[in-house]
Amino acid sequence: MAVVVVSRTRASFYELWLRRPDAKSGRPPNEQSRRASHWPIDHPEKEHSMTTQTIQTVGIIGAGTMGNGIAQVCAQSGINVVMVDISDAAVSKGLAAIAGSFDRLIKKDKLTAEQKAAALARITTSTDYAALNAAQFVIEAATENEALKIKILGQLDAQLAPEVIVATNTSSISITQLAATTKRADRFIGMHFFNPVPMMALVEIIRGLQTSDATHDAVKDLAERLGKSPITVKNAPGFVVNRILVPMINEAFFVLAEGLATPEDIDAGMKLGCNQPIGPLALADMIGLDVCLAVMEVYLNQFGDSKYRPCPLLKEYVAAGYLGRKSGRGVYAY
Repeated sequence: MAVVVVSRTRASFYELWLRRPDAKSGRPPNEQSRRASHWPIDHPEKEHSMTTQTIQTVGIIGAGTMGNGIAQVCAQSGINVVMVDISDAAVSKGLAAIAGSFDRLIKKDKLTAEQKAAALARITTSTDYAALNAAQFVIEAATENEALKIKILGQLDAQLAPEVIVATNTSSISITQLAATTKRADRFIGMHFFNPVPMMALVEIIRGLQTSDATHDAVKDLAERLGKSPITVKNAPGFVVNRILVPMINEAFFVLAEGLATPEDIDAGMKLGCNQPIGPLALADMIGLDVCLAVMEVYLNQFGDSKYRPCPLLKEYVAAGYLGRKSGRGVYAY
């Protein structure tokens, strides 16, 4: 009788052979069902069992516009929320914003007083990160400042159990870069909600180079549980939506600078001709012209492509302090 002994070394080579790329798809034969958007990197030793059913309590860092909006949709979906910010005044303001949003839904007959009370009862607030110990999933929704986010992620690493997934709501900062500063890089991901969170259906789920499939799948399931429509995106400046949107706004400023049409006619043209609910110049005023300029400068710096050159007129408006609605004057007067 012949006895075949396969050493651990040979077995590993055999496993690698089994995982050889398919000639047509470029993916291993046993992974043909994987989505093309997934990074071709596995971390089998770091895979975890977090599922959407496991997530019963979500921690949220930041009680501002985005943070309280995310808290609202979580609570409405039957998920317990711990909303943390730096002061009692900040969390109280965030909670009041949620209550006000619920009241508007009640007036529109989209929510009952009983449902409002039940949702609010699911939300607790704190200024202490220790309150996040009850969470199985944490979303960082602090100000769009890289140094601040890195500081927060370090505090979360020290506070949270190893299996807890952490997501960032950043709209521009590299997920791969942020993940590299954490002790849970494979369980770190971007979860970009859009403002206003209760109204906007889209969530961009951004995979860093290190993000595991298990993390991606758990976060995608959670987004769907919240009633959102997620899309999966690889890490890149601006991700998908802002990568397309902000250069379009910048081009609208070039059109305005060249005198091709008035601001009103430019916006009307895009609304009536492209079925957009709001014109690009009015949208720029809503976003903030300084924000639009900053994003274009990031694109120009990171891509090194002149097509991302900020329009001189946009720079001029920002230099004049015409920042949009928040300053009372932008392309339009408010």
